[in-house]
Amino acid sequence: MNRFKTSKFKNTTPKIAKKDGWIGGIRAGSFTSQGANIKSSPRLVAFITEQAGGGMLGLTSVDPGSDGKWTVTPISCHADLITDLDFSPFDDDLLATCSADETVRLWRVCEPGQEQPGAAEVSLFPGEGRLELVSFHPTSSGLLAVGSTKAVQLWDASRPDAPLAALEPHSEQLQSVSWKQDGTLLVSSCKDKKLRVFDPRAQLTPVQSSLCLQNNKDSRVIWVKDSDHILTTGFDQMRSREVRLWDSRKLGSSLGSANLGTASG
Repeated sequence: MNRFKTSKFKNTTPKIAKKDGWIGGIRAGSFTSQGANIKSSPRLVAFITEQAGGGMLGLTSVDPGSDGKWTVTPISCHADLITDLDFSPFDDDLLATCSADETVRLWRVCEPGQEQPGAAEVSLFPGEGRLELVSFHPTSSGLLAVGSTKAVQLWDASRPDAPLAALEPHSEQLQSVSWKQDGTLLVSSCKDKKLRVFDPRAQLTPVQSSLCLQNNKDSRVIWVKDSDHILTTGFDQMRSREVRLWDSRKLGSSLGSANLGTASG
């Protein structure tokens, strides 16, 4: 991997005052995507902004400087909307982004206020159209899950020419993916209301699949630490927001649920 040192944002590092523990005075992205708008490593925070058509990130530190202010540095990452981002669990400075421009890029970011990379260390081209999700593997350095509209591919960043594997496509819009903490399993949620659990080491089809979600509106799924339990957020049939807990080994019925109120609009 080559490290690029040029940057066209040398003089755009505003100071943002700390106010009640929040970073204020910035304009985050309001675009619709299936991924996250903000992610952090133990030291850095990256977030999608509305600049450059959504192809730009803001980068700051977790903690303010000695003057109680944060330095926010913009980084131009893609030609189109950034749809998701993720920091490597092995390297606080390695950030992956994916985009509607159909690419995944890995960036070696620096402390805010320092010269940022002018080009990605690695670019991946999954060839599945608009990309929606990117997630680093929790135990294998450089391994990523990349989600497009209906497909999930596994990539090794040290071998960027082709994916390691392509999981069985989903029938509708892929909405969320999450790795189990030990890296053995991957779970997904989909607009078809199904949860699918994959063991990519064994097979490309789900080892568990069930019609679990009550509504096809936006959903999210995440593993609960290193257990066999997964947590989903979404909507019930009456458009009320809800959280449900599931056993990934038997998805037939949830272990518990909580209603969070009715969505507007």
